[in-house]
Amino acid sequence: MATITLLDGSIGQELLKRSGDAATPLWSTQVMMDHPDLIEAVHDSYFKVGATVATTNTYAILRDRLEPAGIADKLEPLTNIALTAACSARDAAGKGRVAGSIGPLGASYRPDLAPSPEEAAQQYAEPVNLMVDHVDMLLLETMASVEQVEGALRACVGRGKPVWLGVTVDDDNGARLRSGESLQELQPVLQQHTPDAILINCSRPEAIGAALDVIKGFDLPFGAYANGFTHISEAFLDDKPTVDALSQRHDLTPKAYADFAMQWVDQGATIVGGCCEVGPAHIEALAKRLQETGHTIA
Repeated sequence: MATITLLDGSIGQELLKRSGDAATPLWSTQVMMDHPDLIEAVHDSYFKVGATVATTNTYAILRDRLEPAGIADKLEPLTNIALTAACSARDAAGKGRVAGSIGPLGASYRPDLAPSPEEAAQQYAEPVNLMVDHVDMLLLETMASVEQVEGALRACVGRGKPVWLGVTVDDDNGARLRSGESLQELQPVLQQHTPDAILINCSRPEAIGAALDVIKGFDLPFGAYANGFTHISEAFLDDKPTVDALSQRHDLTPKAYADFAMQWVDQGATIVGGCCEVGPAHIEALAKRLQETGHTIA
């Protein structure tokens, strides 16, 4: 049996659901501005059901996301609200770690909008500097191309904190990034800018098994946390999308999700959790399955 790190689940989508507000292009950042009390409550929910990592609500707190809304000056205070909520929840639980989330520049699932690795590293320097002294690790999420990975790793590796890299794969072919590049093409970048773990995130659970077959050959700790979307719609790939352009699956019950995640553990994954539309009930079911099968959650 293995020692498993159990990540939390959806942060942004969970915040939006709890707020009851309409989706905006600012997504969970808008919810945090309007309902700051919800952030720590979401983190508390995941710790209570067995998660050992709180992911900060900073995925979209990037200057290029805030500038179109005229609130780029709020980058630091918003980051601090997110950090305080996650750290407070961890301290209240008396366990766990805080992962500082860093999302893709431009837009999710749109590597064609991403800047060069050199420019990306410069743009990421600001959020990394704001977070690095307050988190237990840096979590790069939903990177969709080799260049996106390189830019993010340049900004994070060597800052004195573990770096976990999350990449998103094609929903129909888990061996490929959403850019169309093979996952195998990541290997030279990983050898040059070595992260502490590689994960598959924000992809359909059905695609993850094939992805793990590739990344387990990279000689790094690995794992996965899938989303609960039916698919990534064309409407969501337009300019300034809102998450109501994406549909939640109704067949991905907590039991069904735990079934998928246990398959990933059987493949050797030691880090599992959930992404968008995977909530506390899913993580609770997964925690119980891990314990029932003799794994240690740490």
